[in-house]
Amino acid sequence: MIEGGYEQRESSHVLVVDDDASHRYLVTQWLRRAGHQVTEAVDGTDALSRLAEAAAAADTDAAAMPEVAVLDVGLPDMSGFELCRRIKAGERTSDMPVIHLSATSITGADRTQGLHGGADAYLTEPIDPGELLATLDAVLRYTRARRAAQRLAGRLMTLNQATLELHSATDFDGFAIAAVRGTLEVMGAQSASVYLSLSGAPVRTYQLRPEVPLVSEPIAAALLERIARAVLGSRTGARVALLSGEAWRALVPGPRVTGEVLVAAVRAHSGRPPVCVAIEVERPPLEDDRTLLMQMAQACALSLQSLRNYAEEHALALDLQRSFLPRRLPAVDGVELAVRYLPASAHAEIGGDFYEAIETDRGLLLAIGDVVGHSLEAALVMGEVRHALRAYAIEGHPPEAVLELLDTMLDRGQAELTTVTLCLVLVAPDCRRLSVANAGHIPPLLITEAGIGFVGEHGRLLGLGGARYEATDLALTGPTRLVLCTDGLVETRRVELTVSLAEFEDAVGSGPEDLETLCDRLLDVFGKDKDDDIALLAADLTPGSPPTRVRPEDAAGT
Repeated sequence: MIEGGYEQRESSHVLVVDDDASHRYLVTQWLRRAGHQVTEAVDGTDALSRLAEAAAAADTDAAAMPEVAVLDVGLPDMSGFELCRRIKAGERTSDMPVIHLSATSITGADRTQGLHGGADAYLTEPIDPGELLATLDAVLRYTRARRAAQRLAGRLMTLNQATLELHSATDFDGFAIAAVRGTLEVMGAQSASVYLSLSGAPVRTYQLRPEVPLVSEPIAAALLERIARAVLGSRTGARVALLSGEAWRALVPGPRVTGEVLVAAVRAHSGRPPVCVAIEVERPPLEDDRTLLMQMAQACALSLQSLRNYAEEHALALDLQRSFLPRRLPAVDGVELAVRYLPASAHAEIGGDFYEAIETDRGLLLAIGDVVGHSLEAALVMGEVRHALRAYAIEGHPPEAVLELLDTMLDRGQAELTTVTLCLVLVAPDCRRLSVANAGHIPPLLITEAGIGFVGEHGRLLGLGGARYEATDLALTGPTRLVLCTDGLVETRRVELTVSLAEFEDAVGSGPEDLETLCDRLLDVFGKDKDDDIALLAADLTPGSPPTRVRPEDAAGT
């Protein structure tokens, strides 16, 4: 018999399985008087059925699932040992603690069998109810601590994955989305919002419910600062605060929330904008919730700082790269020029693509080239090559000699091997002759009255040293269109270059007559989603009288 008193304890939901109605009544009464919720079952089959029903209901009501089972060993349809084994084998009940009770199976061998079979405790009768309740408390303390540790470990793994997603973001939009989704997953929240400044533009990204899409919208800088002050005050660092729904609604206009809001704010430096992460909570947050939200906000701030630094460095490098390109094109009679320069995507390294148009005593020298590689070093080499090219051309060297001089300069002047592709086209003053010299570059495309085709002859890349280059001379009898580009425009992964060049030739041949429109069309068709810089130079040549030199100040608007 169970006898004695009881104390009020932390409640739980207990499954009691016993075929003896009077004995089951006594056990359940002691449990209920101690504050526990009890589900009764008369045998093993009944117990498994009730557990299946509770598992189905637990998706909407977590309290429907018993937290611990108290099993009589001598059940009529299966032993308590077998029922314990089935409970431990269930997907939803594998970690449910089991306490065996028995008035007959009381030997050491019986207790050993029960404990080896998965039971967490084994009590023999007669038993004091205080011992039963103390055993139940001990089992629950251990089980709850283990479950809490498992949940925390899982959340930390999720936080780690969310941090990786943040660091993998290559643009600010992707970063904001990763921040919201990571917060939802780490915190197990139904709604989350992230407030941060992207390239000087404060943005709020949020998701109100799992079934609705993410929303990202600009906000006033004052709102971002107002949230940070509510949590951090005027300090730097990181802090978490719990705000009432009323206080949050007064602080932040939309999206509307009804419950309390847990907010983490991080300001790494006084000169940097803060990062604020907020979730709506339906219950008082635990200390783990506060810690994890702060870690998520700190991960956002750290990743965002890295992304900001990269964007700033990339913008400076692009400005430097653009500074090497001609500020204006020369105005020459009989020649119409159009150029395009398109840097690779914002998250790609800069390259060394360039173009030039230089007036010389021999005529107008058109050039397009590419330093092999993608880095700031490539852009700097491009600047050196461009300046040397202008100097050699103005000195009066023919195209093939300019290539040889540049080859020597690169071979002797660079500490490490640096190679460059470069195509030069010299347009005679009367536009009746072309002289083409090519160092390993995509050949120029000519469209004349006789047809269209590439000028295919070329020598090896610049920078290897000791090369000799020859020029191909072409006579022009009528209007001619010339198109030069870097490989970023025509090369496509998993497509043969010959195929791409044939498609490019068709596009130029059937393209619009207006030169500027043609350049736009070529970029639209061939220049999208490329991970390399693109330079494009097109010229319409009209043979006739010698050109009239235009002074730079007269050409300032061209």
